[in-house]
Amino acid sequence: MDVINRHIYKAIREYQSKYPILAVTGPRQSGKTTLLKTLFPDYRYVSLENPDARDFALRDPNGFLAEYNDFMIFDEVQQAPALFSYLQTLVDSRPERMGGFILSGSQNFHLMERITQSLAGRVALFKLLPLDMQELKDAHLLAEDPLDQLLHGFYPALYDRKIAPAVFYSNYVQTYVNRDVTELLEVKDLRLFKNFLSLCAARAGQLLNMSSLANEAGISQPTAKSWLSALESSYITFQLYPYHKNFSKRVVKTPKLYFYDTGLLAYLLKIKTREMLVTHPVKGALFENMVVAEFHKQMHHRYRDERPWFWRDNHGNEIDLLVDQGINLDAYEIKASETILTENFNGLAKFEQIATSALRIKGLIYAGDLNQKRSAGQVISWRDFPGF
Repeated sequence: MDVINRHIYKAIREYQSKYPILAVTGPRQSGKTTLLKTLFPDYRYVSLENPDARDFALRDPNGFLAEYNDFMIFDEVQQAPALFSYLQTLVDSRPERMGGFILSGSQNFHLMERITQSLAGRVALFKLLPLDMQELKDAHLLAEDPLDQLLHGFYPALYDRKIAPAVFYSNYVQTYVNRDVTELLEVKDLRLFKNFLSLCAARAGQLLNMSSLANEAGISQPTAKSWLSALESSYITFQLYPYHKNFSKRVVKTPKLYFYDTGLLAYLLKIKTREMLVTHPVKGALFENMVVAEFHKQMHHRYRDERPWFWRDNHGNEIDLLVDQGINLDAYEIKASETILTENFNGLAKFEQIATSALRIKGLIYAGDLNQKRSAGQVISWRDFPGF
């Protein structure tokens, strides 16, 4: 099969000569280890999930770094928090040396906590998420049908090892999601957490009502917030926040919940086939989730500092995705249809009338293949968004 080239390679290479430490974070199985070993074949590799290596690093960090003192990849480095302060001392003692250490981790909370405490200003941080559509297109692996692609998912193992999605996601939830969450939290009843995860999936693409989520899950609201924070730290879910700059109090200020990978999302919702999805009431929400997640993936893989939002007022008027470009906005509506109707642009037209910033782009992202420029706005195929 064709090699899948990760677009984040370029940014990592660029900053290798500008920072003493590079850190790559992202969900388990997103390809971090493969990427780093491919990009830095001459570096020594140590995984801190190895009990012997972790024990060495925790008990004798000075001795550990005397042994592994340059051109190193430390994988799952959050497992050895004592290393971070010693790394700070080491890189500060040789300010001319750049790119000597590559750190990676799948728990963003712990990794970022250690970096903020000890390595601020010394690290270039990258996020490697599941495959984006452009990476799949370049490798000739992107599905022809958006619903097929949505169901299949975007994790590299689905393509590299051709694992059936049902098998991959079942093992992923049991092996990685549950494990990471129990490391971050004291979950006494794993059954309750699994139910909570499924309830989050049912709310993908919707406004996040934490009180309702907690009540339905049978847990307290603080527990629901803590569990959701763990899912975000493990790169399972993320929140899209409402844009309310220069708008009245009538604007909704509650975030929306999304999953980074729609294959996992469909698995949690027990949607197994395209036939089930076509008539399922969540089809539109899952398609929207795929598009919004795609923006996030391409943004991080190209190391771009974009600020995606959504907009909604208390009358139900909504723009699915907004990007603040400073003096103007890019506004996108997302429709899971292969047919474009004139009324599909009504929301964009209404928003343009009330927005205080000019719209640079009025885009309608849909499930078809054609890209068109119309007087009401641009028609953009799901396959070609965002096209950084």
